[in-house]
Parts: sequence; structure tokens; C-alpha cells
Amino acid sequence: MTPVRRGVPKLAQASPRRGLAHLLARLEALEREWEDPARRARALAAARRVAAELEAAGAALPPGARDLGRRLARGPRRDELAALCVPLERALDRRVRDEDFLPATDAAAPRGAPMPVRVVADSLRSAFNVGGVFRSAECFGAEAIVLTGYSADPGDPRVARAAMGTDLRVAWSRRRTAAEALAGLHAAGTFTLALETDAEDPPLAEAALRFPCAVLVGNERFGLSPGVRAAASTRARIPTFGAKASLNVVAALAIALYELRRRFEAARATRGGSAGDGGGERSPRPGS
Repeated sequence: MTPVRRGVPKLAQASPRRGLAHLLARLEALEREWEDPARRARALAAARRVAAELEAAGAALPPGARDLGRRLARGPRRDELAALCVPLERALDRRVRDEDFLPATDAAAPRGAPMPVRVVADSLRSAFNVGGVFRSAECFGAEAIVLTGYSADPGDPRVARAAMGTDLRVAWSRRRTAAEALAGLHAAGTFTLALETDAEDPPLAEAALRFPCAVLVGNERFGLSPGVRAAASTRARIPTFGAKASLNVVAALAIALYELRRRFEAARATRGGSAGDGGGERSPRPGS
């Protein structure tokens, strides 16, 4: 057991990693209390005390944070807090995601009409990617999501966390397989687009599409099954120009949804506010 050195602050006796973690916690508290001036002042004073203790103990701060005490002393702006936190997060190998630091900036209501587009997400291995599917679908006004295979759903806290509340705004349902979902969509008269990476498939911008439409995305490694690709109304790819042959599934979906939204809005403008079945406002129903 490490002996306690009398007269020396406890933080100065802690391991370097624990000291950095404590300093980061004080900076995160400062961010949380920012909107309240009195509480912000107390949190800033606490962060300054911790920084001073570490400096007095000769603790080595990581690159990018070595002048942290001086920057705290002059009173950082809110946007400068990230520049103080990031070096500590990296030194501690803290894996930070969007949902860890992005504030909620949701509008009171959607900014546009929903478009008659559904997303089928088949066997996504990453729960965080499923959350990203919800964020992208809500952002572009898709009306619903169908989860198939082993894709996680919002009951998984990792999905709910990454979705940042959009899982409460977009209707979703589950089908056992993508083939089952595809058959149901076709029976309802929905056009289906399989988003893939095959060089022989047309670029998305050149694909013939119609509404209502469903866009299908598959497993991050294996994509959609050959049977699902063959059964879809059409297939398309997003052209890439680097050495990497494919995009992250959420990035690819966002591009596809943007293209669908662009065409939906163009059709609405041409037809005086309607595009196929998507001209009127519709509220998504949970489980639809």
C-alpha cells in the first residue's frame, strides 16, 4: 500500500492517470454548469484548483493541455472548453461519440413534410450504426424504419444513445428477414432500392426511382444477400474515388436519403406540393 504523505494534497499523491481523469471530470462539470453563471463560477474555481494541484505536484499534462492552468486562469470561452478537454480525453483513451458532447438542438416540429420513404436496415452488426440510421432517417424526413435480421433496436441502450431522441420521432418495426420485409413492401406497391457497391450497378444519381420508395442497406461487411439484391426493384451504388471501396453504412444511407429528398422536393415543386403518395403531411405511427 502506498504510504500517505502528510501535508500533501490527495490528488498530488494519485496516479497520473487518476489525476488527469479528475481534471477532465472538473472540466466536464464546468461545461454542464455553463448556463448558470453562479454555478459556472463555482465549477471554474474547482477546475482551477485541480489544475493548480496537478501543476504543484509536477504532473505531466499531455500535449495540447500543458498550458491548461494559464488558460483556465484567464477564463475560457465555452467553445474553448473542447480544446481543453480533447487532449485529456485522448490521453485517457476516452472514446467519445457525437452523443457524448452534442447538445440537443431539435426544432419543436419537423422542418418539412415527411417523404414516402422507408429504410430497411438488415443485420447491422453495430448498435451505434443502427442509432445513426435513426438519426439520418429523421433528419431527411423518412417516414419509417424496418429492422431485420440481427439489427439491434431502440430497446438497446446503445441504439437509443446514438439515435439522440430520433428513435422517438421515427416509426419503426421489425421483420425476421430482409426478404420478408421486401415482399411486404412490394405487396404494398412500394418501389425498393438496394444500396450496394457493385461496379456494374448504376450510380445513385442515374438510378430510375419512384415514390413511395424503400431504401435497403445491409451488413457493414457483407452487404445485402444476393437474393435480396436480385429481388429489389433496382440497385444503385454511390461512386467512390479513393482506394477505399465503400463508405460507412450510415454515411452511405445519408447520401441516398439526401438524393431521395432532392427528388421528392423537385417533384413536389413541379406538381404543386405532391410527389406520388408523398404530397400530404402524415404522422408516423409507432410500429407501422
